[in-house]
Amino acid sequence: MTKLADRVYRDPADLRRLTALVEQLPDEGLVDLQLVDGSWRAAVVTTRPSLQTFLDRDGREGINAVVRIDDPRTGRSDYLWIDELAQVRPIHSAQRRFTD
Repeated sequence: MTKLADRVYRDPADLRRLTALVEQLPDEGLVDLQLVDGSWRAAVVTTRPSLQTFLDRDGREGINAVVRIDDPRTGRSDYLWIDELAQVRPIHSAQRRFTD
């Protein structure tokens, strides 16, 4: 994985927000993710990510993380930066959106 990120964070408030988002992402769990652009995605979190150190384009060091999500309907996998998430909601088995 690259050590470069478009956005990195050093401010304690930003780090608390990123940490809280990571803690809400369950291993192999179904979730609804609201992105910062307001859109929603339902997906499976393959593995809970961990915060890591990256460099931004100017060479400044900071924190971010990447999460891999899978869409079981299509088999598609995507990687999202944690700072692109606005909200995480678990999908309980009674709410499953992936069944036909």
